[in-house]
Amino acid sequence: MESHEDLMKGKIVLITGATSGIGKETALGLAKMGATVVLVGRSREKLDRVAGSIASATGNRTIDTMICDLASMENVRKLASNFKQKYQRLDVLINNAGEIVGERRTTVDGFEYTLALDHLSHFLLTMLLLDRIKASAPARIINVSSSAHMFGRIDFDDLMGEKKYNPMKAYGQAKLANLLFARELARRLAGTGVTANAVHPGTVRTNFGKGMKGRWRIFLWLGSPFMIDAEEGAETSIFVASSPEVAGVTGKYFAKKKEKRSSKRSHDQAAAERLWEVSSKLTGIE
Repeated sequence: MESHEDLMKGKIVLITGATSGIGKETALGLAKMGATVVLVGRSREKLDRVAGSIASATGNRTIDTMICDLASMENVRKLASNFKQKYQRLDVLINNAGEIVGERRTTVDGFEYTLALDHLSHFLLTMLLLDRIKASAPARIINVSSSAHMFGRIDFDDLMGEKKYNPMKAYGQAKLANLLFARELARRLAGTGVTANAVHPGTVRTNFGKGMKGRWRIFLWLGSPFMIDAEEGAETSIFVASSPEVAGVTGKYFAKKKEKRSSKRSHDQAAAERLWEVSSKLTGIE
């Protein structure tokens, strides 16, 4: 019988935002199970340090790193290309990176930062790696969303927050986009052996929101005593990535390692299809 320690042996896992917080703990948890883990981050120094610490803690020497600033679509394309040159398969893709910013800013592509980093980068990366993922079936795609999707809505008339910017609105929209993308992906991948699900890690005490100012910073500070640590926050991602219990389960939303009901807006099929079309155009995917 397969032990917990070798549950992911022989599996290749790619994790974005893997140098801190939930991403780092998710990488550690899956490395303990024997997976080949590819860490994606912006900083070479951090990537090397985290890869070394995971290898030392687990005895797993199959920890790889790839540098990428996900806020740049050109960089995302380079990441996908570099991965495909090195690996012929991808068993689990965890779209984990996410951020909230206090003031509106745009990326090198002219996109609103939160939407670009939290959704568009992962849409593009997933689409570019889809052939590898399909070839590895049964395979899994996991989008790290948030309960913040509950107050989110996709404002197709002001997707980039140019008319009016509110950091929580931008974040809620991006997290809802993560869920809509997972659901539409699941629908389109039906019968391929590839599953797509979204997870809520919980309200986690990490560096998240460090760039927030004023009342938003106070709001996050007041909530900090009620937050869980990153290790606990990673449990649901690890569970959905590895557990035989969810093999074949797709198009669902998980929290605390259980399937949960998500918002009514996250079940809007027309919005999911429209978001897919808009995301395809913005990222240059045919």
